[in-house]
Amino acid sequence: MTKLLIVFCKNPELGQVKTRLARTLGDDAALAIYLKLLRHTREVVGAIKADIAVYYSNYIDHQDDWNKSYLRRLQHGDDIGDKMYNAISEGLEMGYESVCLIGADIYALTSAIIRDAFETLDKKDMVIGPAEDGGYYLIGMKKATKKVFELSKWSHHTVITETLNHIKGLNASFGLVDKLNDIDVEEDLQGTDLLSVASALKS
Repeated sequence: MTKLLIVFCKNPELGQVKTRLARTLGDDAALAIYLKLLRHTREVVGAIKADIAVYYSNYIDHQDDWNKSYLRRLQHGDDIGDKMYNAISEGLEMGYESVCLIGADIYALTSAIIRDAFETLDKKDMVIGPAEDGGYYLIGMKKATKKVFELSKWSHHTVITETLNHIKGLNASFGLVDKLNDIDVEEDLQGTDLLSVASALKS
């Protein structure tokens, strides 16, 4: 089965990333933490046996540290749901049989979890990686299904519940991989070495 892993990332610009972190830590610390999250994601993705596509938020950066062999695309759509649906649709239209999409700010993400997601898609229609805050950090499909992304609101603790309700309403089969914590606010840094990044900038 031909596989594509899509990575959604924001262009790392001061004042434009991890804005909720920046409210308590400042823009410099938020940017430094995001850059470390990007490095971690690159390491995790580098161990995956699948084609990789990086989807940028604002512009395609051909000079950054992502592997030059990766596909590079621009996110497009009215909201994050539209953007994810469009990206997955593009992947499937290119001929891939299964597509998984991840964010770039999950410090607990491992290559094993992504491999597990693709293995789940061998048997199921869809796969979801739930986040501790009620959202999700990974979604995979073998057929692009717009209804799954038509939520009443995003960045809310009901995202995973509403998404799973849509999937069940479609009578589609699905599987879940590990629930992980994403990095959005200062409390999310507890228990990680990302705290040292913020501390170093404060000192």
